[in-house]
Amino acid sequence: MTKNAIVLGAGIVGVSTAIHLQRRGRQVTLIDRKDPGNETSFGNAGLIQREGVMPYGFPQQLGLLLRYALNNRIDAHYHLRTLPSQIAFLARYWWNSNARRHANITRAYAPLIENSVVEHKDLIEASQAEALIRKDGWMKIFRSEAKRDAAFAEAALWQNEFGVEYDSLTSADIARMEPHMMTSDFAGGIRWRDPWSVLDPHALTSAYRRYFESLGGRFVAGDAASLGPFGSGWKIMTAEGPLEADDAVMALGPWAAVATRRLGYSFPLGVKRGYHMHYATEGNAVLNNWTLDAERGYLLAPMNRGIRLTTGAEFATLDAPKTPVQLGRAEAAARTIFPLGGRLDPEPWMGARPCTPDMMPIIGKAPRHQGLWFAFGHAHHGLTLGPVTGRVLAEVITGETPFIDIAAYSPQRFKP
Repeated sequence: MTKNAIVLGAGIVGVSTAIHLQRRGRQVTLIDRKDPGNETSFGNAGLIQREGVMPYGFPQQLGLLLRYALNNRIDAHYHLRTLPSQIAFLARYWWNSNARRHANITRAYAPLIENSVVEHKDLIEASQAEALIRKDGWMKIFRSEAKRDAAFAEAALWQNEFGVEYDSLTSADIARMEPHMMTSDFAGGIRWRDPWSVLDPHALTSAYRRYFESLGGRFVAGDAASLGPFGSGWKIMTAEGPLEADDAVMALGPWAAVATRRLGYSFPLGVKRGYHMHYATEGNAVLNNWTLDAERGYLLAPMNRGIRLTTGAEFATLDAPKTPVQLGRAEAAARTIFPLGGRLDPEPWMGARPCTPDMMPIIGKAPRHQGLWFAFGHAHHGLTLGPVTGRVLAEVITGETPFIDIAAYSPQRFKP
């Protein structure tokens, strides 16, 4: 008999996992409170970051930490009143970001990143979503020669060890590539050749959802809070009534900590919130490239909805009210280099990234339950790693030999 599976969480990770399970003969129901792609997967920089082999670490230099403590930056912001509850997570995050440990984590993380574009390519073609994709990389620009040269040296190391391709850019190169950008303040930059960019991340997740349904899968509204063991499998209440399955996958992003705690687990999952806003342009101005102003910490992306401006990380509780101060700072800085027009969204979008203190996702079998599987904690690379996570986890669930080793991402490493 065909085995049933439920996937909780309809972001890019959950939808991708559902596709790969359905392809392998499982009858899959995708479950979420909202339609697919309407939470964290809705708002991001829209980059499939093949170059992102090194996870974002916690600053180690005392001088930089002191500057962050002033809480006036674009790339990071924190809620002072919530810091005491986050100290344990931040301390482990800082410890793992030590140069030696970070290098080891980068090597363990690399197989996921190395397969990110090819696994997206598979689903993009299958879902006929090619119109949402650009394949011309993105650029990172620098205001100081010192930062530029350090980035050149790091990029050369990544190219040698991980096969990441890039071009070194002069200020004249940037001016040629972006004729409507005021580039006099920039000393140069890097264009990463390998990444793909997404003109509408929500539309991409929706296209994957439609492809999943074309395979015979279905989406049903439901709440992960009702999931529980039932016989040798699992049971959950949905809008269509109770549903039973042999296997359950939790791909719940930042809500995974709460959902797994109900089943007796205690993962050190932190949250980095982020904001975006779309803008018109003044006159006939055109932005050609996804562009990160590296020393200010914001990114401009030419998306279908307008120019998307994204911020860095906000350290706050998952349910804290919006505090889009970073967006205001980023908008002021961005207007000095590009002729942004008016805001196109009624209010800033905010989402939360689920983060582990060792910067790697949690992918694999639940340690104390049969038929329960985890796929969360992808931090800044949820969009990037959705399809590769979905494939490798589906292979493990269905008894195939996984195409990459996922031992480093095992839930067991946290002794939950």
